[in-house]
Amino acid sequence: MDFLPLFTDLRNKPCLLVGGGQVALRKANLLCKAGAKLRLVAHDILPELSTLCTNAGGECIRGDYGDHLLDDVFLVIAATDDEALNKRVSAACHARHIPVNVVDNPDLCSVILPAIIDRSPLIIAVSSGGKSPVLARMMRSRLEASIPASYGRLAKLVGDFRDAVKARFSDIEDRRHFWEKTLQGPIAEMVFAGKDAVAADMLAVAIDKADIDSGGEVYLIGAGPGDPDLMTFKALRLLQRADVVLYDRLVAPAIVDMCRKDADRVYVGKARAEHAVPQQDINKLLVKYAKEGKKVARLKGGDPFIFGRGGEEIEELAQEKIPFQVVPGITAASGCASYAGIPLTHRDYAQSVRFVTGHLKDHSLNLPWSELVHSSQTVVFYMGLVGLPSICEQLIAHGRDADTPIAVIQQGTTPQQRVVVASLATMVARLAAEPVQAPTLIIVGEVVNLRAKLAWFEQHDLSKGGM
Repeated sequence: MDFLPLFTDLRNKPCLLVGGGQVALRKANLLCKAGAKLRLVAHDILPELSTLCTNAGGECIRGDYGDHLLDDVFLVIAATDDEALNKRVSAACHARHIPVNVVDNPDLCSVILPAIIDRSPLIIAVSSGGKSPVLARMMRSRLEASIPASYGRLAKLVGDFRDAVKARFSDIEDRRHFWEKTLQGPIAEMVFAGKDAVAADMLAVAIDKADIDSGGEVYLIGAGPGDPDLMTFKALRLLQRADVVLYDRLVAPAIVDMCRKDADRVYVGKARAEHAVPQQDINKLLVKYAKEGKKVARLKGGDPFIFGRGGEEIEELAQEKIPFQVVPGITAASGCASYAGIPLTHRDYAQSVRFVTGHLKDHSLNLPWSELVHSSQTVVFYMGLVGLPSICEQLIAHGRDADTPIAVIQQGTTPQQRVVVASLATMVARLAAEPVQAPTLIIVGEVVNLRAKLAWFEQHDLSKGGM
């Protein structure tokens, strides 16, 4: 994080703006809107800028900048096209420890002005740290389209009743649960419908009745194969609602970071033959936290119900009568194959696909090999890196052609993705020369050859998700 985002109260605080052109006018509008006491200095000042400053009770100085103008100033913005002057202003502000923003020159800044979505009193700021203002503005436009103007009125309603809620619910967790229910329920819908008075009456009744739901609940969330952009909207919404997040090795750190900052994060490990927390203990943890009245997110790589042991977890939750939700995720087979440019089915090569675990509970490979050797079937092996020699050997022994193509995908959909392609007969030797790192996914079948045929795939860098 290059800059710590802060929201600053500028009401009646003296702020100096150096510059008198269009850029300075945009900055002056922001400062005046925030209630700043504006001091403006420039030789040439646009008439509308001068009028804005005067109407806001500010001061216009037509002439040269001087360091004496920094006396008692809270914030400085340099918005000129004079590089030497901008550097002088920046140096003087740094010497006096006055926050300074130099437009389009982040190296001279101690503060950055973000792109703003104004739903007052709800304010959302987007910044690239000065690296790409255009990208920040693009992100602002996307957010503006998805955040109704009525959110500002909703925030005001919450502010009007905040003290009453605090007095009614002494426990901070009870207050949070109350507000979560309020902001996602019929009271909020009344505000969105323009019926603010009705919403206020409903909120007053809800506070009086202490209408909160502090019961525990568990969310089994499929985090996908690694790329955070593959998370579903529902997965993200429930993750950000959780008080406790249990996650394992297959969940990307960037996805874990999407949870609430105040949520407890519990690492439960689970590498091959090295479980930080055994599965049965994970099941008990889910029950324990839920019975404490907490919302619990169980983040699982891929999809919870495809080799994710989600079934075992919900069995225990159901037995303990704990409410739960299961959020499907993009399974590794789909995500990794797509990012590697390998279609799992194809009219000319494979009319079916089969998902197989590379090791069973006893770590053996006691698989129905005779069912996995059909030439028009794609077979995907999860967790099969250690057992790869046996996989290749058994498939050939049971009738699959030794020249059948096979792909091993390392850390699919992430920046560390690698794809190694060989045949059943040569893959073990190939990996001995070019080792890969877990987690991996193995794809066996004629569809693997399509990766080589789609030459444009690598040229367009689709393996990194650039579709």
